[in-house]
Amino acid sequence: MLMLSESTRRIAKNSLMLYIRMLLMMGISLYTSRVVLNTLGVEDFGIYSVVGGVVAMFGFLNGSMSGATSRFLTYELGRHDKQGLKQTFDTALTIHIGIAVVIFILAETLGLWFVENKLVISDNRMFAARVAYQFSVLTCMVTVTQIPYNAAIIAHERMGIYAYVSIVDVVLKLLIVYLLTGNYSDKLILYSILLFAVTLVIAWVYRKYCVRSFEECRYGFKYNKERIKGMLSFSGWDLLGNMSAMLRGQGVNLLQNMFWGALMNAATNIANQVLGALSVFADSFLTAVRPQIVKNYAEGNYSRVQFLVNNTAKYAFLLLLLFALPLLIESQFVLEVWLKNVPNYTTIFCRLNVVVAMIIVMFRPVLFVIHATGEVKYMSLLAGIIYTLILPITYFYFKCGYPASTPYILSIIAFLICSLGNLFIVKKYMMSFSIKSFLGQAFLCGLVITVLSSGLPFYFHYKLPYGMLRFIVVFITSGLSIGLGTFFIGMNKGERELVVRQIKRKFRHG
Repeated sequence: MLMLSESTRRIAKNSLMLYIRMLLMMGISLYTSRVVLNTLGVEDFGIYSVVGGVVAMFGFLNGSMSGATSRFLTYELGRHDKQGLKQTFDTALTIHIGIAVVIFILAETLGLWFVENKLVISDNRMFAARVAYQFSVLTCMVTVTQIPYNAAIIAHERMGIYAYVSIVDVVLKLLIVYLLTGNYSDKLILYSILLFAVTLVIAWVYRKYCVRSFEECRYGFKYNKERIKGMLSFSGWDLLGNMSAMLRGQGVNLLQNMFWGALMNAATNIANQVLGALSVFADSFLTAVRPQIVKNYAEGNYSRVQFLVNNTAKYAFLLLLLFALPLLIESQFVLEVWLKNVPNYTTIFCRLNVVVAMIIVMFRPVLFVIHATGEVKYMSLLAGIIYTLILPITYFYFKCGYPASTPYILSIIAFLICSLGNLFIVKKYMMSFSIKSFLGQAFLCGLVITVLSSGLPFYFHYKLPYGMLRFIVVFITSGLSIGLGTFFIGMNKGERELVVRQIKRKFRHG
């Protein structure tokens, strides 16, 4: 019992540190996005989004190995195998260096040809687009080789370092905003150079910390054939899922450019930033719990795994709902306050992305269990088939004259199908996992609270005049409704009693 309470306290502490990081990153990201959009202009903002998207298409190679690295490092820690931990890190970093080289070759051949021949970019902005593309490639390469170090921090559950380094990141990004407001001949070029410089500095800080704190991070150019085989076998199937996710995201972005031009990419980029901000918020809790799920699975403590999955899914969803519900209702007002000049289609894109974020956060802990088992074949096949189909279906609908929001609706359907399918995949490899328990305690509970909590905020949304007062009322009533729903529906009797005791204790000592 003591061990469980210690792990619970660790999760709570790490969640707090990650929330501090999230608040810093989200606040500055919202501010800087507004200034960058207004400073660069909608066209250049869209250009950077789409050329960066071409580079991100090659990032699926990195995405698959990122999951493998995190899983294997955490698994070795769960087994308390120091030698295995060292071999895993050295092997992972060697593989990631190789991936960076492959990405560079692909980006400078196929990717560069695509930018210059297929993207819709005006002739007078093509040189700037080429420069921005090259620095996006360099940024991607640095990020790829950084993955094993970040995985080590998460595996050791040292989440505090993220909060501290975020302060550095925030200061540097504010400096970028300040420099962009100056009188420069080409601000798109300057923006791409400065973002690369920030990525380089942050990577150096993380690496310095890891080398000093964790013995396994003192890299030598070594690799273990068995480790490579295990990690590549794991990531080989994961590669399919990541590649299909890349096709869904960046492929649709490119299709929008081809059918609608760079202005539509600006709206897509803003909507994706909203999705990213919500994802970062959710990850603040999920990242803290993931190592515990993997370690408990490695130790064979399956009842604890079920408990963590059910509660993580439920409370991560409800925490996200506190921001997602008022954002869903008041998207137009929030975007106008944030950006001033809101590109067409941005509001509907953002609303649909909020729904996507809510689905992702609910079922994300299920993916953690699948990764913990090491059996990702069926999960990747399912995601590969469903996500890849979005691209040709989107192309077909665009050719038939359907609106630019079509791929977002298709994505919502695809995420639901894959998420429900993953529950049966977990059951296949962890027989004790109860799908009924997850659906009842997490999914249906979150759905009921969402529906019941929406009534009052929507009432004020339609009754009050458009403006700041309506937004504040919607935000407050959303929070109160969700809080009451969580207390009376989301919590069991023991959890409610614990909350009441904590409140009484605070009042007595206050």
